[in-house]
Amino acid sequence: MINLPIFPIVIPALAAIFLLFAPKQARLQRGVALGALLVTFAVTVLLIFTVSQDGIMTVNLGNWPAPFGITLVSDMLSALLVATSTLLVFFIVWFATHYFSDAYESNYVYVAMLFLLVGVNGAFTTGDIFNLFVFFEVFLISSYVLIVLGGKGVQLRESIKYLLVNVIASALFVMAVALLYGTVGTLSLADLAQKIPLVENQSVITVIGVFFVIVFGLKGALVPLHYWLPGSYVVAPTPILAMFGALLTKVGVYSILRTYTLLFDGGSAFMQNFLIILAVLTIVIGMIGAIAYNDVKLIIIYNIMIAVGVILYGIALNTQTSLEGALYYLIHDMLIKAALFMLVGMMIGITKSGQLRDMGGLITRFPLFGWTFFIAALSLAGIPPLSGFFGKLLIVQGGVGEGSLFGPLLILLSSLFVLFSVIKIFLYGFWGEEKRVYDGPLVPYMNRLIVPTFLLVAVAVAYGFGAEAMHPFITQAIEPLVQPEIYIDAVIKE
Repeated sequence: MINLPIFPIVIPALAAIFLLFAPKQARLQRGVALGALLVTFAVTVLLIFTVSQDGIMTVNLGNWPAPFGITLVSDMLSALLVATSTLLVFFIVWFATHYFSDAYESNYVYVAMLFLLVGVNGAFTTGDIFNLFVFFEVFLISSYVLIVLGGKGVQLRESIKYLLVNVIASALFVMAVALLYGTVGTLSLADLAQKIPLVENQSVITVIGVFFVIVFGLKGALVPLHYWLPGSYVVAPTPILAMFGALLTKVGVYSILRTYTLLFDGGSAFMQNFLIILAVLTIVIGMIGAIAYNDVKLIIIYNIMIAVGVILYGIALNTQTSLEGALYYLIHDMLIKAALFMLVGMMIGITKSGQLRDMGGLITRFPLFGWTFFIAALSLAGIPPLSGFFGKLLIVQGGVGEGSLFGPLLILLSSLFVLFSVIKIFLYGFWGEEKRVYDGPLVPYMNRLIVPTFLLVAVAVAYGFGAEAMHPFITQAIEPLVQPEIYIDAVIKE
């Protein structure tokens, strides 16, 4: 049990390595990938309940104690995000087994998906900032593979943009880590939290903190660092887009959450104002994009930015209430965004178009599909008692509690924009009469594709209705962020 935090990283890694040697055996690829993900999810559930009973768990690789060695840390925040990521990838891989052709599956697609999960779970679990960079590179390399699979010209063009942006971000990440190490002399997050307040020139720490926000802002698509997001994501196949939209930007947001609360808060009004400005800009641009387009993929992609901005606003306030809201909303958005990308991908696969003007009447032929989308849309908009409501409510309460009205009002306004954008998809895509006979390539597979999608939406709905049951876990996850000494004492055992 003492090594439990490492299993969500090791199990998918071993499965991916095994599948490297059987690329042409599609059934084996599907079976091993789904089996490994089920086992990993079972381990993450055990991890959550172990952390809830025994507190923060740590693993010192090579038996080198922190801060000298590599430490993996599973607190409740890490455990919840690792479990959510693993569950998402399970449903997306299940969806992909019916979406991709055998020829596509033979291009190591499941290997890349599993390695992407290795990087994401590692980023959520690592206890030092250099290994955060390492795990970023693991999932980014996997994403490079996934975004070019298919070899279409538009994919290759946008993948070059995606690759260049992330190479620049990685270079900046290394520079930021070097500056931090040169200033403080350690890379362990717990040790940094102890030593940063002792640095005489706190202005240097603020500059380094801004550097890290820029790096993580590039990963999380914060305005004005979002320019790569719409073009790069819109060309990806549906299962890949679901993974990217649900996971990759959220790792950037998580990294800001962890480093800001643990390292760079320090009572600095500048950092808080800087994050609030970025959050507001991201929400506003996301709102404009979400209502400006009639491409169903782009509408949901710009909704990613709205969610990232809302979560970042909760992080910037850095109060117990706002951080609880940010975590509630982060988990909700991971679940519902994956489901929505799967749903709009099915719409495109039926109609052979991503434009709303080419759609209509889908609910007549596919009623379960239509009502599943409707419920997911309401959840995304935060209609009570669905999962999007509780996180936003806590973030708004946190903002009002801090004496601010602009931020809470903007978040409430963003909910109206989100609702308008997704209901537009429902009305134009599902309602009315069929404009023509839909004979897209996914029509024969709809009964299979709807099952994992419906179940994922059901999980998101259950998360909303079970908000009260989740509250003790959310509260325990936030405690080390509000009281960093809890995290420090668990990692550095003196």
